[in-house]
Amino acid sequence: MDTPSQTRRALVTGAAALAAYAALPRAGFAAEKRSPVVTTTNGKVRGYVDGEVNVFKGLRYGADTGGARRFQAPVKPEPWTDVKDALAYGAASMQTGKGEDGETLSEDCLFLNVWTPAKVSKKDGLAGSSLNDGGKRPVMFYIHGGAYNGGSGSSPWYEGTRLAKRGDVVVVTVNHRLNAFGYLYLARLFNDPTVADSGNAGQLDLVLALQWVRDNIAAFGGDPGRVMLFGQSGGGAKIATLMAMPAAKGLFHRAATMSGQQVTAGGPFNATKRAKLFLDKLGAKDLAALRALPAEQMLNGLKAVDPVAGSGGVYMGPVLDERSLDRHPFFPDASPVGLSVPMMCGNTHDETKGFIGWDASTFPKTWDEVIARLPGQFNARIDIDPETVVAFYRRTYPNYSPADVYFAASTAGRSWKAAIIQDEERARAGAPAFAYQVNWKSPVQGGIFGAPHTIDIGLVFGTLDAKGSIVGTGPESVAMSNTMSDAFIAFARAGDPNGGSLPKWEPYTLPRRQTMVFDTTSRMEDDPRGAEREFFNRVPFTQFGT
Repeated sequence: MDTPSQTRRALVTGAAALAAYAALPRAGFAAEKRSPVVTTTNGKVRGYVDGEVNVFKGLRYGADTGGARRFQAPVKPEPWTDVKDALAYGAASMQTGKGEDGETLSEDCLFLNVWTPAKVSKKDGLAGSSLNDGGKRPVMFYIHGGAYNGGSGSSPWYEGTRLAKRGDVVVVTVNHRLNAFGYLYLARLFNDPTVADSGNAGQLDLVLALQWVRDNIAAFGGDPGRVMLFGQSGGGAKIATLMAMPAAKGLFHRAATMSGQQVTAGGPFNATKRAKLFLDKLGAKDLAALRALPAEQMLNGLKAVDPVAGSGGVYMGPVLDERSLDRHPFFPDASPVGLSVPMMCGNTHDETKGFIGWDASTFPKTWDEVIARLPGQFNARIDIDPETVVAFYRRTYPNYSPADVYFAASTAGRSWKAAIIQDEERARAGAPAFAYQVNWKSPVQGGIFGAPHTIDIGLVFGTLDAKGSIVGTGPESVAMSNTMSDAFIAFARAGDPNGGSLPKWEPYTLPRRQTMVFDTTSRMEDDPRGAEREFFNRVPFTQFGT
C-alpha cells in the first residue's frame, strides 16, 4: 500500500503530467499528426514535438527493481504491444529530501529521456509518425550529479531541447538506482546469489541504459557507434567508474567528466562495515527483513554515521566487488578498459563556492576562521596541517583575502586534485585527456561566487533561463554557453573538441599539462595553478568513501 507521502507524490506527478500534456502543440497533437511514434525493442512509444525537436520522456529501459528484485542486477522490461505515451518524466530513485518539483520517487525508476531533431515522417497512413531518418547523429548521454545519493535526469538544467537543436545531436538523460538501493554491498553479509551485484547495482543500471541506446537509438535518428557520456559531479564519477567496468566496454565512445572524478572505488571490507551499520540502524536482522521494509523506511539507514569517515551519513558508492568492478578506475593507473575512449576532464576554479548555499555571509572573514574550517572541507581526502596551507597561500597569493584562500585551498584539496590524477594517468598511458578549467564567473550577486561547482551544466546545455540557473541570460552568458556547447558537441561528433571558436585545444601531456581555460576570452594554459598542484602533492589524495 502506498504511504501518504507516496500518494501525495503520485497526485502531484499526475497533475504535472496533465499540465505537460496540455502544453503540447494542440494544432497537430489532437489528431496525433505530430506525435512521433518509435518502435523500440520493448514496444512502441509516442512522444511529442517541441519546436523542431522530438521529445520522449519516461522511456522504460529496465524492469521494476522493487520487491524481490531489490538489490539485484537490473533486467530488461517485459515487452508491450500497445503504444506507450512518453510525455512525462519517469520516477526518480528513492532518495532523502525532495526530488525535482512534482517528481515521483520510487524503486521503479529505470527510465530515460530522449531529445532528437530527427525528421518526422508519416508511415503507412497511421496516426503518428516515425523518426528513423538515417541521420546517424552523435548521441550525448548525460548522467546526473548528486553524488551517488540523489538527483535525477529530469532537472530543468538538463533539458535537452536547445542542445539537440544547436548540435543536431540526440540528447539522452537517465535515472538509475541511488544510495542503498544502488550501492549497498551485501555480498559478504549474506551468502545469497541475489545480492552478489548489490554493491554496483546502480552502475549496472547505467550499463543496461547504454545497452538500450545501442539497440534503439538509431530509431531516434542517433548513431549507436558515436555515444558520448558526459556528467557533472557524481555523474562524472559514475562515468570514470564505467571506464573501468568490462561490462560497459564498447557501449560508449567518448567520455567527459565535469567536476566529478573516481580515482578509487570503495573496498569490500569498508563497504561491508557500512552495510552492517546500515542494517543495525534499521534493525534488520536478515535479507528477508531488509527486502520487506518499505522503500521510504529504507532511507532511514542512511542516517548511520559513516564508520570510515567518522562523520556524516553512511557513504554509498561503487565497490571493488571483483564482479562488475575488478580494479580501481585510476589506481594504480588508468584502467586499460577505458583507454581507447577519448576523454575530456574538467573542473571549475571555485568549486567549493557552490557548496555554501549562495550565502555570502558564510564567507570566512579571519585567518583563524579559515584554519578552523579547512579540515571540514578536506574531509580526510587530504590530511595536512591547515596552518601550513594558509601560510602557503598567503605567501603565494599575498592579495588573497581569508575567503579567497579558503575557497582556493578547499577546491584544490577536495576535488581538483582527483581531476589532476585522472589527467596525469591518462597522459602516462599515452591516451591523454582534454583538460579544462572554467574561470568564467557566474553573474549571481555581481560575480562574488566566481566559477562554482555546477556552473558548466547550464553553459553546456544552454539552459540559461532554467529554474535556479546560475549562469545568467546576458550576452556574455550566451557567448560562453555557445563556446562550451560547441566544444562538447564537437567532442561528441569526432572525439576531439576542436573546430569551434576556441584556440587550438591540445591534449594534456606531461610535463606541460595543457589545459583549456574557459573565460570571457578562453585560452590554453600550461599547468594552471601549478604552484598549488605541487604544494598538495606533498600529501596523498584519498577518494572519499574509500
